[in-house]
Amino acid sequence: MSTSGYTMRRFTPERGALGKLMARDSIVRRMDWVLLGAALALSMIGAALVYSATRNRTELTHGDPLYFLLRHLLNTAIGFGLAAGTVALGHRRLRGAVPVLYAISVLLVLAVLTPVGSTVNGAHAWIVLGGGFSLQPSEFTKLTIILSMAMMLSARVDAGDRLHPDHRTVAQALGFAILPMAIVMLMPDLGSVMVMAVIVLGVLLASGASNRWVLGLITAGAGGAVAVWQLGVLDQYQIDRFAAFANPALDPAGVGYNTNQARIAIGSGGLLGKGLFHGSQTTGQFVPEQQTDFVFTVAGEELGFVGAMLIVVLLGVVLWRACKIARNATDLYGTIIAAGIVAWFAFQAFENIGMTLGIMPVAGLPLPFVSYGGSSMFAVWVAIGLLQAVKMQRPMSA
Repeated sequence: MSTSGYTMRRFTPERGALGKLMARDSIVRRMDWVLLGAALALSMIGAALVYSATRNRTELTHGDPLYFLLRHLLNTAIGFGLAAGTVALGHRRLRGAVPVLYAISVLLVLAVLTPVGSTVNGAHAWIVLGGGFSLQPSEFTKLTIILSMAMMLSARVDAGDRLHPDHRTVAQALGFAILPMAIVMLMPDLGSVMVMAVIVLGVLLASGASNRWVLGLITAGAGGAVAVWQLGVLDQYQIDRFAAFANPALDPAGVGYNTNQARIAIGSGGLLGKGLFHGSQTTGQFVPEQQTDFVFTVAGEELGFVGAMLIVVLLGVVLWRACKIARNATDLYGTIIAAGIVAWFAFQAFENIGMTLGIMPVAGLPLPFVSYGGSSMFAVWVAIGLLQAVKMQRPMSA
């Protein structure tokens, strides 16, 4: 017995080292490398498109053609670091910090309504930090809505007390979502509110909540949209955007200019495009905000149908892997997180690409991973980290 005990103590350090090595190997094997590769590819394609759209914009680049390119790459690197940190922390350990993160996000969107907030391109949705940097709190609010609703809706189900969230729990979760959405609507940032509404729907569907809640929310959303229109909550430029969407010929030189030029740029690219950095619409700066909201037009003109479809395919890969992670998650909390991210990415990508094609109204939403913008890039990469964290909780045999 003593010899056996000695042997066990003698080899404990080696066993510990082996355990750490196996843990590292486990992390590598459990990572979804396809998801990571698709997200990185989108960010790198975005870097090329952002550079093409801004290298001649001396009024924006302060004379440095690499200004936006380097910042886009820096944003991607920071976002990747945030994703790695999220994976290291784990979505379950992050659960305890959700109330604090939610409170911070609500305070930040409230700050936008104070003199601290700034207006950029007609949207009063930013906090200028100085040094050329700014923060759009609504991007991070998408994350906190997903996390807070997932925490509440899954608590009793994951504990084994219930099979589905009860009505009281659903009502409480919706209350936590509606508060920041109402604040963002006051900015008004209609595009972000649309994304958040879709996220809420996706979360409710994934949670197993009664279909009456989903139908009721859709009905309430339709009624709310009518009320917002009638009460004059929207700014005039937002009303004009919807009018231009309904009638593209309404004001082609004014409110309809962006979408008309976007369609011209995409249509002129043909099958293979004019070549990277050789787009006449892009070089001539005919399409406004090409590095952000209308970055897809650069792909359409310079890379053609093939290049534009490559972006769509890569976005599809991200959504496919995220759906797979949601389906295979070991707890409802992880399932809801992944499903909320799927709803977010799917709708925002569809809206962004759709507005450049004229099939959706202009809503000022960036294309995930591709558009220039620090807040958006950080948020989507944290979402990738959450997806990886959910996947890595699965058993090794899965």
